[in-house]
Amino acid sequence: MNKIEHVNATTIDEAVEALGNDAAIIAGGTDILCGLKGMIYSSPPSKLVNIKNIPDLDYIEESGGVLRIGALTTLTAIHESDVVQSKYASLGQAARKVGSAQLRNMGTIAGNICQQTRCWYYRGEHNDFDCLRKGGALCHLVPGNNRKHSVIFGGTSGCFAACPSDVAIPLVALGGTVVTNQREIAAEDFFEEIGNALDDNEVVTEIQIPEPASGTQQVYLKWAWRKAIDFPEVSVATAITVDGGSVTDAKIVLGGVMPRPRRATDAEDALIGNSINEASAQAAGEAAVQGANPLPHNGYKVQLTKVMVKRA
Repeated sequence: MNKIEHVNATTIDEAVEALGNDAAIIAGGTDILCGLKGMIYSSPPSKLVNIKNIPDLDYIEESGGVLRIGALTTLTAIHESDVVQSKYASLGQAARKVGSAQLRNMGTIAGNICQQTRCWYYRGEHNDFDCLRKGGALCHLVPGNNRKHSVIFGGTSGCFAACPSDVAIPLVALGGTVVTNQREIAAEDFFEEIGNALDDNEVVTEIQIPEPASGTQQVYLKWAWRKAIDFPEVSVATAITVDGGSVTDAKIVLGGVMPRPRRATDAEDALIGNSINEASAQAAGEAAVQGANPLPHNGYKVQLTKVMVKRA
């Protein structure tokens, strides 16, 4: 491993002051430490800014119709929270499906949404592949092995690596907000084709989610090659409001099919105004994959997406 300076920040201001182009944040460490150990980075950080010692960033509170979760709150705490299970069930289900119990005990909600892609070319040890995300000219998934961690919708940036976060998907479906030391960012705008919307001197401090409307049903479903530990190849989160037997509002968000969470707006439109039954669920599944353009080895994701949206 390369020599790394370790800075223990005790306040957000201290953390921001220590950040820069050569620095990275460490909290639970379940992502960054694997990358450092594998020497996957073309320009590895020379400084780790530890934010675990910053007080009052580990909490789950509900007030004024908004759920507030501190950035350092562990995934275990989220899926075990009574208020999350009762009102924000899809978020709790997603947190429960991340990795193993040991990873959930260490991994934080901010870390989960900020984690880097699991593409095996990006993660190639000793920086074996100078891919697009590292400043190279090529996404190696396109001519290479694109069976796993690849997308079926676009790569408008040229990168075809899938979004790996479980928590990101219900966070977008529930209309969440990512709060930083500088601003509030709608979850739908936080995730970008490559990376996220954070500036170099910006730190996530809180996640906010508005209380779902009465009659809203939620679910998070995930398909992975291994049922334990693995990252999603396809996932779906729904927040569907039914009134008088008909769908009045629908949010359907897909994971694992784009470099960022994907709103399946065609599938949403297929449900609104209709009752939920076999036919409308089938129609939503079909609509969710309109425009899909799979790579040579990941066409199975199209059928998976149809089925999972229908089930959700």
